[in-house]
Amino acid sequence: MKYQLDKIDKKILDFLVQNTRMPFTEIAKKMNVSAGTIHVRVKKMEDVGIIQGSSLIIDYGKLDYHFIAYIGILLTKSNRTREVLKELSKIPNVVEIGVISGKYNIFCKLRAKDTEDAKRIIYMIDDIQDVMRTESMISLEEYVSDKNRLIKAITV
Repeated sequence: MKYQLDKIDKKILDFLVQNTRMPFTEIAKKMNVSAGTIHVRVKKMEDVGIIQGSSLIIDYGKLDYHFIAYIGILLTKSNRTREVLKELSKIPNVVEIGVISGKYNIFCKLRAKDTEDAKRIIYMIDDIQDVMRTESMISLEEYVSDKNRLIKAITV
């Protein structure tokens, strides 16, 4: 189902990106429309999959998870990708996983407390059946981490 955003939808999304917990009544007041309009529009965007739930932004650094690494994973066989993805999904420290083309089959991001913790997680990844090898890249600084930033640039 294709859904074409209009200016009202875009404005609603802008408010929700800023604060996912903003009440519909407050958005309605700021937009000078009824709360029912906001509710109906959000429901439509949920139904077509534009809005998929809401989330919190957690500062993992404040929970002592300062170490970030990116792991390139080379598989023995490409047709084992789905099985490896399922196993990677079971490791809670692996926070992003992508199937890619190029040097690796899979690329993921992990968060750890320190290098010892990261080593433990990388060894877990290495132990997954059909993982031929991994290559780790340590993040020195995370400059932008915002999954919703693109919506700010989309025009209708």
